[in-house]
Amino acid sequence: MSGRILVAGLIGGIVLFAWGAIAHMALGLGDTSFKGIPNEEMVLTTLKENITEPGLYFFPWMDMKSQDKAAREAWTQKYEAGPAGIMVFKPQGGEVMTPKQLFTQFFTDFLAALFAVILLAKAAGGIKGYFGRVMFMATFGLITSFAISFPYWNWYGYPFDYTIASLIEQVVGFFVVGLVVAGMLKHKPKLVQ
Repeated sequence: MSGRILVAGLIGGIVLFAWGAIAHMALGLGDTSFKGIPNEEMVLTTLKENITEPGLYFFPWMDMKSQDKAAREAWTQKYEAGPAGIMVFKPQGGEVMTPKQLFTQFFTDFLAALFAVILLAKAAGGIKGYFGRVMFMATFGLITSFAISFPYWNWYGYPFDYTIASLIEQVVGFFVVGLVVAGMLKHKPKLVQ
């Protein structure tokens, strides 16, 4: 991998991280559709008393590998009657915005930008102009949204406005990365094969 690609990936990661901070903290895209729980204290007390392990919980629960037809039918009726949902639960709570969380976010943004830059470098010879390279990068936001956010909306009931906010965050993020790195990769850099 050439140094230019690594530098473009690093700069792209910084840009993606900065955009994420703006999208979440200034624009509120990250908390679109989130709501507080009515009677929160009572609900939290009940959760603490009944759930002891952190995890991703789906309710009502059914082992989807089960072949028991009667159990599946009972679960279907229960699911259709509601309530139904998905919940990330931490019974012990945790710290908010730790350096470790921020570093992990930056590192994953760097990896996302680096892989996108590597693909851009491979394709750069076939892409016409600066704007073409920018749009190539923005496409990664579409890909991630259609591959992850839309299935969560479809299968798990994530709110549609949350899904659209996620799409906006991803497309704009990779578009901005494209604005920065497209100029760095005017000609197809040599990649180690």
